[in-house]
Amino acid sequence: MILHTTEVKPLAGYRLFLRFNNGVAGEVDLSAELEGEVFEALRDPAIFATAGQHPVMRTAAWANGADLAPEFLLDLMRAQRGERAA
Repeated sequence: MILHTTEVKPLAGYRLFLRFNNGVAGEVDLSAELEGEVFEALRDPAIFATAGQHPVMRTAAWANGADLAPEFLLDLMRAQRGERAA
């Protein structure tokens, strides 16, 4: 199965609520991940709030063109929960 998101919702504090096609759902905190030319722009709460599911790539994407791989998002979510990688 190819991992992808089925739901992406921006939350306060640079967090996203995510649901994946493998049944996992929850919040991920991206505050420590917003570095680099494309991602630093997401520190603007108005730009971060544009997060949604990309219709083709089926992962979190923003209006400025930034996106994050679903595998990265799921691994980060699990790490923040204190879970071991699958």
